[in-house]
Amino acid sequence: MKVHVRIKLSALWTSVMLCYLYGDFFGLYVPGTVKHMLNGEIGELGPATQGIVLAMALTMAIPSAMVFLSLVLEARICRWANIVLGALYTAIMLVSMSGMWTFYIALGVIEIVLTLFIVRYAWTWPKRVAA
Repeated sequence: MKVHVRIKLSALWTSVMLCYLYGDFFGLYVPGTVKHMLNGEIGELGPATQGIVLAMALTMAIPSAMVFLSLVLEARICRWANIVLGALYTAIMLVSMSGMWTFYIALGVIEIVLTLFIVRYAWTWPKRVAA
């Protein structure tokens, strides 16, 4: 069955977001996490300032928006947005996995594979397919 690249990209961003959500949820079970949260601390990021929380929110909002934007953006813009953001989120995961619990590393590897597929599908987007 032939699936349009836009659907593939949207589905991949959805899968990435689910991995992020499950990773954050399971992270609540890591000893000390909830205690630090109640004290207004965000792990290695330190105190939960408005700027830090805004940066975290935007980091999560971009992939969420890409679920929709992958379906509606003009083809050329969509292609480059997926290449750039897919590569960026691959890099973010590579940098953030060091020293984490095994479940987080497992989800991180899955997220890296998914974001690399995003880059691959966007990079190889057929030039003559109707947008």
